Amino acid sequence: MNTPKSLPWYARKAGVPIERAEALWRQAVRHATAGIGWVGTSEYWGAAMERFRQLLGQERATLCTPQGATLLRSQKRMLRAPIEVVNDIVVLTMRHWHHYMTHVRRTV
Repeated sequence: MNTPKSLPWYARKAGVPIERAEALWRQAVRHATAGIGWVGTSEYWGAAMERFRQLLGQERATLCTPQGATLLRSQKRMLRAPIEVVNDIVVLTMRHWHHYMTHVRRTV
């Protein structure tokens, strides 16, 4: 059975291995087949995708993976701060020298 092309993205977003996401997709398709009956219609695929998202949500709730996105974002900001300070110093120095050089040329 073919899986949707977005399945790896959903798996990564939920923190679930792709193999487990494929198993959840098969389970969602079985559920949609039992519920809808008509295979291949847009209603069928919509029901399968909805069930897949529900199963991924349940699977994510059972995982014990730490959610460290907030911590990583704050670390990124703190690591980027020295680069921004050096950039500001370089820009101010360049402006000063530009002002100095243009002022000296005018007076000479």
